[in-house]
Amino acid sequence: MTSPEIQEKVKEIKRSFRQMMDGSVAQSMRDKGVNYKLNWGATLPRLREKADEIGKDYDLAIALWKEDVRECKILASMLMPPEQILPEVADIWMEQIPSQEIAEQVAFNLWQYLPYAPEKAFQWMASEKEYDQLCGFHVLTRLFMNHQEPNERGINEYLDQALAALQGPFPAVRKAAMQSLMRFAELGLVYERMAKSAAKSINLEFF
Repeated sequence: MTSPEIQEKVKEIKRSFRQMMDGSVAQSMRDKGVNYKLNWGATLPRLREKADEIGKDYDLAIALWKEDVRECKILASMLMPPEQILPEVADIWMEQIPSQEIAEQVAFNLWQYLPYAPEKAFQWMASEKEYDQLCGFHVLTRLFMNHQEPNERGINEYLDQALAALQGPFPAVRKAAMQSLMRFAELGLVYERMAKSAAKSINLEFF
């Protein structure tokens, strides 16, 4: 599509959000302090249906991400072909994530499928920024669930960062780090022992 065609498609998509509008969802987010320039309160299943209808589209995803609209950003993460987004573009998107919800959606819809997902996950996990860490641990949780095992150096780095996060200031990151540690333990008996030993070192009960 040409640039004018893409902009027209963005307008058409934004108009379609009116039919998905759910005021109670939008109000619930505002009550929790989550504020977007525009938020229709569209549910995730409705947005997934829209993404499936459109299909993967790099240029459209880039254009939608630039909109300060909750639904546009979530849809962008669903439409972006993971094999096409360059690491430097992924970094730009990461810097522009405005909320915990968007961080979690991008991690689930896009980051976990990147060809370079492990490298980015370790980079983000070691960041001092809340949403970077959140995405890093969410991606690692998914990779562990897919039976991807880190190498020895990766194991040591992961456990160090997970312990730091579990004692860190961000509740959502603490929860994500704990989830990742549980999935890490499921990789096998040796991993389970390492996870329990690490948790014990900070007086954390780990089952």
